Amino acid sequence: MNVLTTRSHRTQLVITGLSACLVTSALFTAYNAYTKRKRRRSLAEQIRQSLAAGIDAPVVESGVALKDEILTEELFIRTASKGTYDEDLIREQLARNYAFFGEEGMAGVRGGSVVIVGCGGVGSWAAVMLVRSGVSKIRLVDFDYVTLSSLNRHATATLADVGTPKVACIERTLRQISRWVDVDGRIEIWRKEDGGRLLEGANWVVDAIDNITTKVDLLKYCHDRNIRVFSSMGAGAKCDPTRIQISDISYTIYDPLARAVRRRLRSKGVSSGIPVVYSTEVPGDVKLLPLPEEEFEKGNVKELNAFDDFRVRILPVLGPLPSMFGLHIASYIICDLAKKPILNPLPIKNRRKLYERLLRDLLHRESKLLGKQINKLPIDEDDVFLIFEDLQLGRSVVPPHAVPSRPQLIRWDARKALSLENCVVFEFSEAERHARECLSVRRDPREVWGDEVYAIVVRNAARIARYREWVGL
Repeated sequence: MNVLTTRSHRTQLVITGLSACLVTSALFTAYNAYTKRKRRRSLAEQIRQSLAAGIDAPVVESGVALKDEILTEELFIRTASKGTYDEDLIREQLARNYAFFGEEGMAGVRGGSVVIVGCGGVGSWAAVMLVRSGVSKIRLVDFDYVTLSSLNRHATATLADVGTPKVACIERTLRQISRWVDVDGRIEIWRKEDGGRLLEGANWVVDAIDNITTKVDLLKYCHDRNIRVFSSMGAGAKCDPTRIQISDISYTIYDPLARAVRRRLRSKGVSSGIPVVYSTEVPGDVKLLPLPEEEFEKGNVKELNAFDDFRVRILPVLGPLPSMFGLHIASYIICDLAKKPILNPLPIKNRRKLYERLLRDLLHRESKLLGKQINKLPIDEDDVFLIFEDLQLGRSVVPPHAVPSRPQLIRWDARKALSLENCVVFEFSEAERHARECLSVRRDPREVWGDEVYAIVVRNAARIARYREWVGL
């Protein structure tokens, strides 16, 4: 009985102790919450008094009253950005960048000034990473507003930003990231007639414009005035991140926007000297979404544009791709500002010599097949890349589709002219058999290689037809 009484007494002591701990913890939590609210109210009052003394308060354009805590945060960001910010805190925030670039490099980054023209999916991501990396002066130029469809790719826009300028929502986020950044937001369109004022003082200009006429005007303007400019080509209708490249505009391939920009620039006397980010991916079945028929019945569909020459229809965009384009741009510019420029971007798969050899061997086989020396084929090295990399993924057309140790390009059907559609990849021994059993006797290759290989050739021909339509060939 004494044992039971002792155990019961100990249990009561344990329960009493736990209860006391819980009560004490609750009191401390309540006290901390009270003091926190009191400090926030005090801070809000101090900021309001400072603003009343001469610092402009932010304008709430939507007409919806903000909650006290959100308003306090916005006012604090605005107030802090107008004053000084402790250098030790800046260096702590940029510690990883200082470790990478060193003092001299980061001095260049922090002293850099960048103008971003076009603040959509590409431009917004470039802006965010430039500021996160230490760029202290940035100008944002865009006339457009956030829509619901912007949210799948924009770096800073939220549901609350729908209907507001893209420039404004990026500016807000940049100030939240960096208290010392100088952000100059311009809700306007860049025009060559007076665009110089928007580019003043820029070490770099980022071209992230959708409209090809304005894009070409900006690139031409910068090139003629020795203003360094980095241009984004087409991120729409693409999905393969491994095909994203940085190169000079003159080296771009398989990008319809790059092709059109390159031709227009060449007609204006600009053939090279502009770094770009683009994708070598050949789009699949995606294309511009058609307008409903009733829109055409209402009249001229160009009247639907916000501005003349800007696109009306919607291009399908997979959100991650524009962000990657923006990050490529930011990385390139940051390294340049830090005096560690990316001087020689990796060529496409670094296999140019392979394509040259494949083309040379194909030229030799065609001369032998036609019984005369020919100096030029209807396909070039870029076409070799398309056939070998995109269509056949660097593998033989013959099952089990092994990676050939000595790949060969060869005409598929001797009864048809050599073309993108009529050219396949074989291993050397397979190519020799094909030349002997099909080409030399003009035999139907389907009889030799079977229905499975024939189906692959037909499927690839359909893909090439879509590619021709995409690039306008």
